[in-house]
Amino acid sequence: WPLPRKKLQILNELVNQELAKGHLESSTSPWNTPVFVIQKSSGSWRFLQDLRKVNEVLEPMGALQQGMPSPSMLPAEWSLVVIDIKDCFFRIYLNPADSVRFAFSVPAINACEPHRRFQWRVLPQGMKNSPTLCQMFVVEVLRPIRKKYPQSIIFHYMDDVLICAKSQLAVDKTLNSTILALKEKGLEISPEKVQREAPWRYLGLQITERAIRPQMIEIDKRVHTLKDLQKLLGAINWIRPVLGITTGDLHPLFELL
Repeated sequence: WPLPRKKLQILNELVNQELAKGHLESSTSPWNTPVFVIQKSSGSWRFLQDLRKVNEVLEPMGALQQGMPSPSMLPAEWSLVVIDIKDCFFRIYLNPADSVRFAFSVPAINACEPHRRFQWRVLPQGMKNSPTLCQMFVVEVLRPIRKKYPQSIIFHYMDDVLICAKSQLAVDKTLNSTILALKEKGLEISPEKVQREAPWRYLGLQITERAIRPQMIEIDKRVHTLKDLQKLLGAINWIRPVLGITTGDLHPLFELL
């Protein structure tokens, strides 16, 4: 896709960052899908790859969970903590034989040199099976923690983990073991997203000692761009369990992405 000079410069910078982190490698793959950048509400930029054509030839693995865990099942007055796993996709490496499918080209500014070709070494965002593979990876990390602390309740959905126990001491022990197990597998916790006190925000819900209610979400129905559609679907996905909307109901909209 043709990009204006500013976005092309930002794309090159973001690709160089991922290359330095070891997430990308040079490629001679015959596969090639478009890349672009979009600006976040924070002002920073996100690097995206259009993998729709690749997804068409991939066998879908399907979802591992039929729904989201409900905090309403947690015992009253138990202590809890919520953590967020940082950049889960980028911590899980692809089979080298599969990397060639996720190649892309980066044009030089002002066409001063040939395009650079790269391919992902880690799970790429936008690949239909990346969420399932990420979830499977985290499930195996948490399995021994569940066995070690059977009295603790651990909710896991994608990269969000909630730990609940009868005492704060039990929560802290389970949390410390969880963080250590995640680090041993190359996964990191976002320190600023560790929620130790009420109100806890988890899967679109706000949890206090006395109540659980949906978080305040603004839905803008004016959809003019791909970014607008992504924001709308993200908001709907948060409130989907409360409204009884299924992923099947949203499938026609996701097909537009």
